[in-house]
Amino acid sequence: MLRGVKVFTATKARDREALGDAVTRWLHDNPDLRVIDKTITQSSDSQFHCLTIALFYDLAGPGGE
Repeated sequence: MLRGVKVFTATKARDREALGDAVTRWLHDNPDLRVIDKTITQSSDSQFHCLTIALFYDLAGPGGE
């Protein structure tokens, strides 16, 4: 069962490089959640490059099974 979606997005190069750390930190800070699916999307135009990571989650443990 899907409980929620957490979206991480960045357009600046430095922010895109730090996106993985942001995801890892969020996962560490939310041990009661279990990722059940994910999407990674890159889009760009002539000036900007956007990277988006969406995590679909449920509750871990007895309440989420």
